[in-house]
Amino acid sequence: MLEGFFLQKLNIRRAAGGVIKAIIELKPPPYPLDALEPHMSRETFEYHWGKHHRAYVDNLNKQIVNTELDGKRLEEIIIDTYNNGDFLPPFNNAAQAWNHEFFWGSMKPSGGGEPSGDLLDLINRDFGSFEAFVNEFKAAAATQFGSGWAWLVYKANKLDVGNAANPLPSDDDKKLVVVKSPNAVNPLVWDYSPLLTLDVWEHAYYLDFQNRRPDYISIFLEKLVSWEAVSLRLESAKARAAEREKEELEKREYEETDRPISEATEVYLESDADIAEAE
Repeated sequence: MLEGFFLQKLNIRRAAGGVIKAIIELKPPPYPLDALEPHMSRETFEYHWGKHHRAYVDNLNKQIVNTELDGKRLEEIIIDTYNNGDFLPPFNNAAQAWNHEFFWGSMKPSGGGEPSGDLLDLINRDFGSFEAFVNEFKAAAATQFGSGWAWLVYKANKLDVGNAANPLPSDDDKKLVVVKSPNAVNPLVWDYSPLLTLDVWEHAYYLDFQNRRPDYISIFLEKLVSWEAVSLRLESAKARAAEREKEELEKREYEETDRPISEATEVYLESDADIAEAE
């Protein structure tokens, strides 16, 4: 099992020259490191991406070589090592590597403002107004005690009702919600589809904002958010939810139409002798 791999000393695989082979890639932000100035400085990126994000990726690669996690996608590693809340050692590095890459993609130069199209329609439907969403997101980010993240997610879960059969998602399930998570935890482990995130670890903003987390949150929403990226993520989340629902329906139809006969029906046929005896 996974735990067994991490109770032993890992046999680290090395490539030529004694360099550890990279399995999970450190991807740069989708814009130059100074592209978000003056709202997020190059110095912050050099420190946050160049040191923190890099360390998560490097440490994760060391942890997973020669284990059954080697070669898996980052999302799979996160789910496997979350272990229903009983984290296995690689979880924090895996989740932080994914969270940071997702965070960089949540921003763009000259971002902020309001979204449009289906995204804005859903925000208005699920929060009452864009302003109400902004207030809820700010509150989640500001009240996450210590280190963690604030998220906008698309929730399309089936209802967990214990030992009963799970129904298909209802319209009430298919909605946007704001959540916050401590430390490295992200909504993938709750089976939500993340659309937007804000890093509220202190190292994310201290060089630019010192201890003024509320100012950092406001600048993120007003000047940095890439609503285009969020809209594309929403389209993918809805398509994924629809595909899962289709698969569930097909599975149920198969079970109902091709279910093997488990109990034979007894048919008693009277013989001529039985009939004569009855007469």
